[in-house]
Amino acid sequence: MTETSERPDTELRAGLRNRHVTMISIAGVIGAGLFVGSGTAIATAGPGVLLSYLFAGALVVLVMRMLGEMAAAQPDSGSFSTYAERAIGPWAGFTVGWLYWWFWVLVIPVEATAAATILNSWVTVVPQWTWALVVTLLLTVTNLFDVSNYGEFEFWFALLKVVAIIAFIVFGILVVAGLIPVPAGDVGGLSRLVDQGGFLPNGVGAVVAAVLVTMFSFMGTEIVTIAAAESDHPAQQIRRATRSVIWRISIFYLASILLVVMIVPWTDPRLPENGSYQAALEVLGIPGAKAIVDVVVLVAVASCLNSALYTASRMIYSLGRRGRAPAAAVTRTTARGVPRVAVLASTAIGFVTVVANYAFPEEVFSTLLATSGAVALLVYQVIAVSQLRLRRALERDGVAMPVRMWGYPYLTWAVVVVIPVILVYMATREGSRFDLAMTAVIAALVVVLSIVATRRRRAPAE
Repeated sequence: MTETSERPDTELRAGLRNRHVTMISIAGVIGAGLFVGSGTAIATAGPGVLLSYLFAGALVVLVMRMLGEMAAAQPDSGSFSTYAERAIGPWAGFTVGWLYWWFWVLVIPVEATAAATILNSWVTVVPQWTWALVVTLLLTVTNLFDVSNYGEFEFWFALLKVVAIIAFIVFGILVVAGLIPVPAGDVGGLSRLVDQGGFLPNGVGAVVAAVLVTMFSFMGTEIVTIAAAESDHPAQQIRRATRSVIWRISIFYLASILLVVMIVPWTDPRLPENGSYQAALEVLGIPGAKAIVDVVVLVAVASCLNSALYTASRMIYSLGRRGRAPAAAVTRTTARGVPRVAVLASTAIGFVTVVANYAFPEEVFSTLLATSGAVALLVYQVIAVSQLRLRRALERDGVAMPVRMWGYPYLTWAVVVVIPVILVYMATREGSRFDLAMTAVIAALVVVLSIVATRRRRAPAE
C-alpha cells in the first residue's frame, strides 16, 4: 500500500502537535473582523462599543466553557454536532452540522476575495479573480496531504497575528502614556471615551446593534475542539484552551479596541472605511499604515481561509461517520489519515462560490451570505441546550469531566434565554432582518431534510 492510498478503517490520524493546537486555540479567536469589522462597530456605538465586546465576549466565554466540558469528556471531530445528536436527537446533529459546514463553505469565497483584493492592489496585472483562485488552491493543497500541514500553516499564521496585535497594544500604550512621540502629537487618551457625545453617544440601542457585528467576529473559537480530536492528548488540549479563552478575548479584543477608541474619534469616517487598526495608525501619523495593516489582514484572511477548509472538511467527515452524509465517499481517508474526499467536496463548493462571487450579480452572492447570517447564534444555542442535557447523562454514567461549566445550570440557562432575545432583536432591525429570514429558511430546509433522511434510515429496519 502506498503512502497516499486509501485506508479501509477511515480513521483520522493524530497529526497535530501540541504547539499546533495551542496556537490554534490562542489565535482562533482572531479574524479579519478584529482588524476591519471592528471599525464599523465603533462607528455604530461609539466608545460604548466596549460594552458590546464585553457582552459578546462573555457570551462566547460561557459557550466555550460548555463546549469544552463536553469535548474534554468525549473528544470528537464532529464536536457540537455530535453532542447535539447525543443530547437532543439525530435531527439536531444533522441540522447544526450541515449549517456549520455551509457557514464555513461560504467563508471560503469571502476570505479568498478579501485576500485577492489586497494582492491585486500590490500586483495589479494579475486579475482579482485569479488571485482568489490561486490562494484557495494553495491552501487546499496544504489541507490535502497531512493534517500537520494545516497545523504548521496555522501555527505561523496565528503567531504572526498574535505578534501584530501585541505589538499594536504595546505601541498604543506607550503612545497614549506619552512615552513615544508620534507625528500626530495629541493622541486623545481617556478623554476620547466621553468628549464627543459621551460614552453612549447613540444610546443603548446602538450598543446592542454593535453586538451583532462583534458577535460574528468571535466565530472560530470553537475550532480548537475539532482540531484537538486529531492531537495526541485531546482532553488536555481542550481543557487548556477553554481555560485561556478569557484572557485571549480580554487582551486581543477588549484591550486593543480600548486603545483604538482612545486614539481615534468614534466619528472619524476612516473607521468604517479602513478598519480600526489602520485608522488608529493613520491618526497617529504612522507612515505606511495601510501597507502594515494590509499585511496583517492578509495573514488573518489566509488563516481564516485555511481554517475554513479544514473545519468544513472535518465536519462533513463527522457527518458521514454518523450516517448524516454519504459515508462511502466523505469518510475515506488517506494513509496519512486525511479525509481527502471531504476536503475536495468542501473545496469544490468553495470554488463554485468564488466563481459565483465574480460571475453573477452582487445581489446573488449577498443572498447566499445572508443564509449564514445567524448560524453562529444557532450553533451557540444548540451547544447550550446540549450541555444542559449531556451534563446529566455524563454524571449519571460516571464519565470523567476534566472541564466543568461554571454556575451550572444557571449560567447555561442564562445563555439559552439570551440568544433568542438577540434573535428577536435582529428581527426588529432592518439591516439584520433579511439575514435572519434567510438563515431561518435554510435552517428549516435542513431540518426537513434531516427528518426525511432519518426516516429513510429507519425504514429498512422496520
